[in-house]
Amino acid sequence: MKQYEAVIQTLEKLGGQATLGQLYQNVMKVEDCEWKTKTPFASIRRIVQTQPEIFKVRPGLYALRDFKKKLNLKEYHHDLVDVDESLAQGHSYYQGLLVEIGNSRNYSTFVPSQDQNRHFVNDSLGKLITTKEIPQFSYSAIVNRAKTIDVIWFNERKMPSNFFEVEHSTDIQHSLMKFYELRDFFVKMVIVADSHRKLEYEQKIKHSALSEIVNRVNFLGYEILAKQYEYELYQRTAEFTL
Repeated sequence: MKQYEAVIQTLEKLGGQATLGQLYQNVMKVEDCEWKTKTPFASIRRIVQTQPEIFKVRPGLYALRDFKKKLNLKEYHHDLVDVDESLAQGHSYYQGLLVEIGNSRNYSTFVPSQDQNRHFVNDSLGKLITTKEIPQFSYSAIVNRAKTIDVIWFNERKMPSNFFEVEHSTDIQHSLMKFYELRDFFVKMVIVADSHRKLEYEQKIKHSALSEIVNRVNFLGYEILAKQYEYELYQRTAEFTL
């Protein structure tokens, strides 16, 4: 079996679409396919980017064209940002990347209850997170506000370590105000959005009302997030296969 055929077969087995990280974990299990290279993951990346049967859905996510209509997928073009396209699905995808990275780093991961039935590729977020109920790390009013954060990583003491707000289409100002209300905690705060919104973020974080958190919030683009996710799963898979 040729290498590109192994990738296509794996995509079929995974329901027609998969992240690069999932492909790293599963393609090497295909029998009758030899990878006579020291960099098989680089070969997988090349195949999904060049094989005509495969197209890019989102940063780090690829699908078979034969499944495009069945899964109601659209082809991703970075220069054509369509905020009306599958908003909930797109939002939960980036939540899933963050959850998977947090799990890989041994954090307890949480998403709001209303998001737990939403999907990351072929799994619900509720199946991926490690805690469905937010730890009572402070006063009820503060914990209730934190419950609305898109993704939270908790450390071993059940204290929040990282807050992430995914801004797929909504106003970044709203998320920044959430962070401001939770400013008394020693926690990393990150706005996750398409890179075209970075200028908008930079303008809004400079507002005088946010002066206390201006140096505590960072911006993370979708493409960089997807690459970090791929790296996390690459490390895990490489350690297993060596």
